[in-house]
Amino acid sequence: MDTLAVTRRHDLTDAQWAALEPLLPKPQRSGRPSLFSKRQLIDGIRWRVRVGAPWRDVPPCYGSWSAVAGLFRRWQRAGVWAQILTALQTLADAAGQITWDVSVDSTTARAHQHAAGARKRGICRRIRPAESATNQPTRAG
Repeated sequence: MDTLAVTRRHDLTDAQWAALEPLLPKPQRSGRPSLFSKRQLIDGIRWRVRVGAPWRDVPPCYGSWSAVAGLFRRWQRAGVWAQILTALQTLADAAGQITWDVSVDSTTARAHQHAAGARKRGICRRIRPAESATNQPTRAG
């Protein structure tokens, strides 16, 4: 399939697409092909995640918003995004592009005074068992 010319600043470049395309799952269904290329749809997903807009606001140059959202949801449920991330991290690590530094933070976060576990009235009050009439002291009168 021919690739689209990159028309927007943050879309995938040809080199990025060439690295990403082998990691994508192969289509399993037969029938009519999609009106939109995988590259268009993935660029639409990337646009939506970067901008934080609702799915319906995805620009039409990336395909219909429902096709973009549908691909994202299908791949999220199938775990495809996690597989792609793991594969890209493995490739980048093998190329020496990732430095795995560990940082431990010893900052203490203090809870609000009302979160300190004090007894609450009405909600957590324990009910005392009723004392029997024989155990009650009698008054001399």
